[in-house]
Amino acid sequence: MEVTEETVARAATGDLFDPLGVTWTRVSPKLAAARLTVTAISLLPFLAATVLLAVLVDAAWLWVFPAAVAALGLWIGLLVPRQVGALAYAERADDLLVRRGILFRQLVVVPYGRMQYVDVTAGPLARRFGIASVQLHTASPSTTASIEGLPPQEAARLRDRLASRGEARLAGL
Repeated sequence: MEVTEETVARAATGDLFDPLGVTWTRVSPKLAAARLTVTAISLLPFLAATVLLAVLVDAAWLWVFPAAVAALGLWIGLLVPRQVGALAYAERADDLLVRRGILFRQLVVVPYGRMQYVDVTAGPLARRFGIASVQLHTASPSTTASIEGLPPQEAARLRDRLASRGEARLAGL
């Protein structure tokens, strides 16, 4: 990659997570709905139990617990769509970029020649929401990357494309 003044300026501003010339593909917003459904399924029993306890004991201070559970649910409800909006991937000529995170940002670069295999998975909830996940495996366990929340057709296309690019790059070694 050629180092230009724009590259140096971008690096100086600290934007390490948006390389020049990269077109990012965002994941499906259905991922947010799936994650919020899991949150609701997890928090509703706690909310019901704390409300029941507050009603049965009839002590005003016990309403702090249902309020805390509701506040946690509200916080997660505001945070999850932003987290999903920060998930993106980009295919370049020699590697795949995966970006995630709001506060703690992460950019994973996986060279096609290092990929060993590509998984596509979709559990019952993911299938219900019409999404799937693509996971890339390399020789190093710390270099695996996953892209959640892809429409099934895009996940299949990406799997096939990454596998063929990986085989082509590996064959040249």
